[in-house]
Amino acid sequence: MLHADAVSALSRWEPTGAEAATARDRTLDLLAAGPAAMSREHRAGHVTASALVFDATGSRVLLCLHCKFQKWVQLGGHCEPGDRTLAGAALREATEESGIAGLRVDPVPIDVDVHPVRCQGGSLHYDVRFAVVAPAGAVERVSPESEALGWFPPDRLPDPLAGGTARLVAPGLAAFRRASPHPAP
Repeated sequence: MLHADAVSALSRWEPTGAEAATARDRTLDLLAAGPAAMSREHRAGHVTASALVFDATGSRVLLCLHCKFQKWVQLGGHCEPGDRTLAGAALREATEESGIAGLRVDPVPIDVDVHPVRCQGGSLHYDVRFAVVAPAGAVERVSPESEALGWFPPDRLPDPLAGGTARLVAPGLAAFRRASPHPAP
């Protein structure tokens, strides 16, 4: 079911830029390998899901200082056997890594990125990214995967920042505006 959702979501998705279009096409090519492409055991690379979390007003984004990478990055990670959709996987990861209950995910991707990682001794993550909104008054809690969590204005992201994270802001804010009754800055 997750594999079929990934193929469907990416086939319908209008990329937000040239890099995202290339990454989407590469991800669809990977998905031709079948459901195995959703698993971290797939040596050629695997699909992951991540989330750019906005506060309830859209004026801040939540990033984590990742333990392994030592860079600030959006929340997310590997798909799990119980995940039924990519958006659901991104929401689960964001909830686990932020400790915030009541997050809402926009089911339309905001970006796709392909990047090397050290999984399984060296692999590629085909990361499908979503916008997520936290409820008003949300308080984050650091997970074992993070050294720190922090809220940042979208136009003042921290250093060092993981590659590709900054390009999530514009499409993420557009998704926030579509889904939220609150005006974003």
